[in-house]
Amino acid sequence: MAITTKELKHKKTECTQATMAVRDALDVLNGRWKLPIIVSLSFGVKRFNEISKEVLGISDKVLAKELKDLEMNMLIKRTVYDTFPPTVEYNITEHGKSLNSVIEELKDWGTLHRKKIIGR
Repeated sequence: MAITTKELKHKKTECTQATMAVRDALDVLNGRWKLPIIVSLSFGVKRFNEISKEVLGISDKVLAKELKDLEMNMLIKRTVYDTFPPTVEYNITEHGKSLNSVIEELKDWGTLHRKKIIGR
């Protein structure tokens, strides 16, 4: 059965929309550190130094930048408490929690990929 011009246009539109949606997601989650930070915060509210210790290899400067980006995209929330010195805590938002299934799938795929490539 041949594909009609209308069906071809529809498929092209679907493809373009899917590509744009994936690109939007990758633009928000780009880089090496954003997903590990989100994973860290998915285990509870944390302070800057706690995140820094859990996300191995990240510098404080990069962590500060990534936290600002994640906050700007409403994936995490920064709360400053009026103490001396000020206490700052970070937690994942409901919008950030919507990534849980994506992160779980990436974790599973990463485990399989590691086994296939490295053999462990």
